[in-house]
Amino acid sequence: MLQPRIRPIFLAGLASLLAAGANAQPATATLTGRVTDRSTGRGVVGARLVVQADRRSVTTDSLGNYEFKGIPAGVSQLNVLAERFPALSFMVQLAPAERFNRPVELDSSAAGRSAQALPAVGVSAAAPIANYRLAAFERRRIAGRGQYLNEEEIMKTGAFNVADAVKGMRGVLYECGGGSGCFVRMARAPARCLPEFIVDDQVQNEFGPATPIRDVVAIEVYSGATDVPAEYAGRNSGCGVIVLWTRSGPPRRKP
Repeated sequence: MLQPRIRPIFLAGLASLLAAGANAQPATATLTGRVTDRSTGRGVVGARLVVQADRRSVTTDSLGNYEFKGIPAGVSQLNVLAERFPALSFMVQLAPAERFNRPVELDSSAAGRSAQALPAVGVSAAAPIANYRLAAFERRRIAGRGQYLNEEEIMKTGAFNVADAVKGMRGVLYECGGGSGCFVRMARAPARCLPEFIVDDQVQNEFGPATPIRDVVAIEVYSGATDVPAEYAGRNSGCGVIVLWTRSGPPRRKP
């Protein structure tokens, strides 16, 4: 039996151990949102959202809404699975104790699409680029000075907007607060130094960040002045450059 004068010391030590154990629990966040059919705008009932790292999942309710608690703080990949819809994946970056709303759109019109099997054909020359405006994009992508996403890769991210597509890239930060909303900033850039946005070879710093992601067919990200190609080097290149190519860009120039 503990002596009376020892008991307070023992209880105080036990309380400290319990507090330390509570503080050692991993920081988590909550993700909420609604899964909808892009074609109809209706909620998708019974869609399953799965955390790639630990395979935990939640299911949408009768309106397509979901609430996913206990997601580890930091960057996580989630997969969305629903009957009659192609699978979709997206990345989120969550702060400890954050409650973040992330709507998800699935495309029912893409379900069941399949390519016709054809005999193999040998190719001895490089395939031409279907979109002539992306020739420079492909040239810079081969050089590898920046980070690049084509249309297929953009769709695989499940990005809801341009910032959502690039914020998981190396050296790219996504910051919120200060009365200016949320914005993308390069890790190597000075504070309040925002990247230059180039849309279809035109500087569009005001409208570039709001370009609808469904219209974007390619993205280039250069996180510092040493990465920026000569054609985009300018007074703000030290803050980084984000180049967007859209499906409705300017017509081809006549030779």
